[in-house]
Amino acid sequence: MTGSDSAAAVWRLMFDFFMRSAPERTESLRQRGLTPNDARALSSLDGPEGRPIGELARQWKSDPSNTTWVVDRLEKAGLVERNASPEDRRVKLVMLTAKGRRTRDELLAEFRKPPREITALDADDLAALERIFVKISAAATPAEDKL
Repeated sequence: MTGSDSAAAVWRLMFDFFMRSAPERTESLRQRGLTPNDARALSSLDGPEGRPIGELARQWKSDPSNTTWVVDRLEKAGLVERNASPEDRRVKLVMLTAKGRRTRDELLAEFRKPPREITALDADDLAALERIFVKISAAATPAEDKL
């Protein structure tokens, strides 16, 4: 098996595991009336200064009108607000509300709770996985980390 074949096999196993464990994440979102795109948006808004819609659209590789639609939904839910940029009042900055921060933090806590299959691994396997994912995370660019 070549390196690329091996990488494809490992990725397939990882992807299949993430898909099998998705119902728990989906239920967390459903209980809050949110979608996966809403969760991605909440996790993208981590600073107190806010982010312009155009910047969010570029990060999400999304059309600005679709990004605006997601922000509109979150604003109606009281999770984000728009404020004029102090440098250019024509630019609206999107930022989390207190409710949005709480919701984001609750979701991340639920999403990051390890599934049974992970907690059942022994210490050596967990150490190997940690070493591998630290290496993968270190190779990601900052923009990729926020997605």
